[in-house]
Amino acid sequence: MRGNLPGPEGLAGRGASAALHGLPVVTTTGGAARLASAPSPSQRGSRGILRQAPGRFLTIEGIEGVGKTTQVARLSRYLAERGIDHVVTREPGGTPLAEKIRDLVLRPPGETLPPAAELLLMFAARSVHLANHIEPVLNAGRWVICDRFTDATYAYQGAGRGMSQTDIRFLETLVQGALRPDLTLLLDVPVDVGLERSRLRDAGGIRDRFDFERTEFFERVREAYLSRARAEPQRMAIIDAVASTDEVTKRMTKALESRSWTS
Repeated sequence: MRGNLPGPEGLAGRGASAALHGLPVVTTTGGAARLASAPSPSQRGSRGILRQAPGRFLTIEGIEGVGKTTQVARLSRYLAERGIDHVVTREPGGTPLAEKIRDLVLRPPGETLPPAAELLLMFAARSVHLANHIEPVLNAGRWVICDRFTDATYAYQGAGRGMSQTDIRFLETLVQGALRPDLTLLLDVPVDVGLERSRLRDAGGIRDRFDFERTEFFERVREAYLSRARAEPQRMAIIDAVASTDEVTKRMTKALESRSWTS
């Protein structure tokens, strides 16, 4: 699993909004957003009149260049327009401490980071993120949109790095217990298409450790994603992200509407 950026200070340089991919974001019904380290009772009480509905955990997955940053922003706007109080966050990262772990994982190659260490750091960041942000938000009845989660670990550290699925499942249970996303939207494009988009997007920007991987690495990652989606069709929806930006958004929102979560 990886993210698009080396850390919150590099957001502008990679074309992503700090309000969507830095620290957690609280989004109101009017669509305004502000950075927040964690939800508080006072924040929950000042949201205005919002729809009373169970908190839903939505994750967005995909290889490089599938357009996650754009579609996360559009999905957030879609929920806000329907009065659904939610936060937008990312992995690895999402809280100040988890962002520091993110930097260790994504820092460009220097001292070797063994695959086992990378896997353990991912789950260390996830443990912090869940305890300090995601779980409190869900427990308050609000929704969470997360840019990547544990499916990415199975894809990147599992298929990409060759780490044991058994080891990943053990850590998943240890860190998450029974918590799983309610819905995962897998944005899918062929690897050559995604890498070319990523190259054009990041031209002249800061490269992270995953930018140095070969095409074969991302082919394994993509196939792992698709295999997981085929195995769990009730939870994971495959979205053809080669289509236009508007069409991808339409397909994503249709996946939510088909579950009668939005109207």
